[in-house]
Amino acid sequence: MTTPLRKSLYVGFAGLSIIGTAAACAPTTEAPATRTTPTEDSGQAASSSPSSAGTSAPVASTGASTYKDGTYSSDGKYTSPNGQETVGVELTLAADKVSAVNITVHPSNPNTKKFQGEFASGIAAQIVGKDIDELNVTKVAGSSLTSGGFNEAVEQIKSQAK
Repeated sequence: MTTPLRKSLYVGFAGLSIIGTAAACAPTTEAPATRTTPTEDSGQAASSSPSSAGTSAPVASTGASTYKDGTYSSDGKYTSPNGQETVGVELTLAADKVSAVNITVHPSNPNTKKFQGEFASGIAAQIVGKDIDELNVTKVAGSSLTSGGFNEAVEQIKSQAK
């Protein structure tokens, strides 16, 4: 006599067996990888690369920067309820990552001064250490409109740094 628990175990094992068999039979589109083991004094990391007969595929290099290291600045414009506003952005890039940010406020009225000041005090915590291509600031320290000018300035900085 088989108990309900024992039946469940049998069904579970049978299901795993079928899944394992199906996975083993599935076709692959990759060539088998070969592994190179580094020696301690070679200074190279272990790598794997696909092997193929007589053809080579381009390999993406890790560590190649898209942008030149340095400090870049630009002004970004945005529209507030009080009209057109501008915010100054200075970014320092190292290996495509933001290593420092400086915001120059250009307020046209007290509200703009308040919001740009709050933005300037909170932006570093959100972007320093991040890849410049991943930046898309929406709201910083309660300021959501200033981020539009910031994002525009970042796009101009990316063009300068290429």
